[in-house]
Amino acid sequence: MHLHGLNRRSFLGIGLGSLTAALTGSSESSFAMAAGAGGKAKRLLVLFEQGGVSQIDTFDPKPDAPAEHRSPFKTINTSVPGIQFTELLTKTSKLAHHLTVVRCMMQPTPGIGNSHPLGSQYIYSGEAPGGPVELPDMSSVIASRLGSNALYLPSNILVPGTDEQASMSRVGYLPPGFAVFKTGASPADPKWKVPNLGLAAGIDERRFKDRHDLLSSLDVGLVSQAKSRDAEAMHSLVEQAADMLTNVRTRKAFDLGAEPDAVRERYGLGHRGQCYLLGRKLIEAGVRVVTVDVREPMHSYRDGKSVVYDGGNNMNWDHHDAIYSTSHTNIPNGGPGAGRFGIGTWPMMGSTDQAFSALIEDMHQRGLLVDTLVCFVTEFGRTPRINDRQGRDHWTNAFSFAFAGAGVPGGQVVGATDRDGGYITSSMAYTIDDYAATVYEKMGIDRSKPMSTSIGKPVYLASKGRPIPELF
Repeated sequence: MHLHGLNRRSFLGIGLGSLTAALTGSSESSFAMAAGAGGKAKRLLVLFEQGGVSQIDTFDPKPDAPAEHRSPFKTINTSVPGIQFTELLTKTSKLAHHLTVVRCMMQPTPGIGNSHPLGSQYIYSGEAPGGPVELPDMSSVIASRLGSNALYLPSNILVPGTDEQASMSRVGYLPPGFAVFKTGASPADPKWKVPNLGLAAGIDERRFKDRHDLLSSLDVGLVSQAKSRDAEAMHSLVEQAADMLTNVRTRKAFDLGAEPDAVRERYGLGHRGQCYLLGRKLIEAGVRVVTVDVREPMHSYRDGKSVVYDGGNNMNWDHHDAIYSTSHTNIPNGGPGAGRFGIGTWPMMGSTDQAFSALIEDMHQRGLLVDTLVCFVTEFGRTPRINDRQGRDHWTNAFSFAFAGAGVPGGQVVGATDRDGGYITSSMAYTIDDYAATVYEKMGIDRSKPMSTSIGKPVYLASKGRPIPELF
């Protein structure tokens, strides 16, 4: 689907900041049935905690590791007998019966283990970057194959899309109309509004309708191809743009102020909590794929109040320094992990445990887990040994993902690691390619049918991956 003949400024200048970045896939569904309709997921919510979350401090506790390298956080029981997390997941542990934790994730591709940008692109696309063809995000692929559930909203959205590695999102060989829509800034800010989804100043709905009717009468330069696929795609995009700019449900989907105070407080009134809540709202509104890629900024919000985390910046999970600090990690002679807060602090696992547990509980109560696949992922883990800066470095040999919803069995742990949490000891081990294959299978995407580049080259989805059987 290519956007032939449309003057971007003449139409989009009336209010939509970027049609091609916001409208993703409604027309594609007009030409292809949802492949593999037997898939158990209608929507996908990815929680990408970027930077490399430490597996031994969260989902894979190792109380018998050597004392000098052991996590200081206690091992606690969960709602499922025999499954244990660390106390950093106290709230999430009570909902383990909804989760499958895969403790045997690994990332064997050379050259990516020390690169957060490449690792992030790997998570977004589900395939190792660097090949001859730039790969699109999985969200863009799903939007192109399955289209939109709600024409008044983009079909794939990144919340907030302002973090360091959000720039690694790619539309690849797909038309630009399938690029992810980024919500921007912090929804925890009381003044936050999503950009590019309203009529520009001076354009009321009557004037907008007049221009829309004029555009329709011109057929956007496609009169001679009126029955072609491109022509139908263009008309569909124009109609979706009109709907997004004038439909009250568009603004409602992004309006966190409409949520009850108790719900907002349950997620946490800071940046991460409100981003997770916005993810749920967008899924509930019918968005096909939502990715939450969030970290607490140095200037953030807590309990609805502005706060500056003194000594903090770039607070992802890249804990090369002072991982167990009770504040910032700016230690003397520090290294690349300086500027984060310790893993046990509020900006890190404190806010994450609250937001993730609230999300799972909320989605279950609303019935959204029935047909929404929820994936808690990170690009790699952390070393089982503490380094000389009291931190943990990148580790690709073993780490954990968590899944819920869309037929994923709850109360399950898949795979196992050794006493230190550094190497997989179970017979099964899964890669990010396997994660991608799982997502496509759950969404009912037929991977035997290749995508095509602009020059017609076939590209098979997650060609090196296999669906993780324990998630079905």
